[in-house]
Amino acid sequence: MLARDIMNREVVTVTRDTTIQEVARLLTEHRISGVPVVDEERRVVGIVSEGDLIYQDKKLHKPAFIEILGGIIYLENPQRLGDELMKMTAAKAGQIMTRKVHTAKEDTPVADIATLMVEHRINRVPVVDGAGRLVGIVSRQDIIKSLL
Repeated sequence: MLARDIMNREVVTVTRDTTIQEVARLLTEHRISGVPVVDEERRVVGIVSEGDLIYQDKKLHKPAFIEILGGIIYLENPQRLGDELMKMTAAKAGQIMTRKVHTAKEDTPVADIATLMVEHRINRVPVVDGAGRLVGIVSRQDIIKSLL
């Protein structure tokens, strides 16, 4: 079986300018756990999941550091703090979305998509055409249904 055989062709999408409240409404209304973020040509530029949205209510994790001779040495990457702050204060999908999106083509075998999901701990894989435009999406549920 290939992606085209099991993918959902009617994909709920958002743009970078979609508000966080609208994204939350769409996820709830459509009973889905994530939506692709697309540009004007329907190219996938990111994805927003429930995991991204719950950053809004997360406690801030301050990176561990030590002070030596009046200087600060971070024991963790301080960039992580900036990334967390950005997601926690985001108002639009473009600010909270995950930019690295794993995609598949219509002729990608379902086994390859399942492997991608397991290895990268993701719940959905957008399916794109040769120009990178969104044509469908495969969720974990779609793969489970294909087993029947």
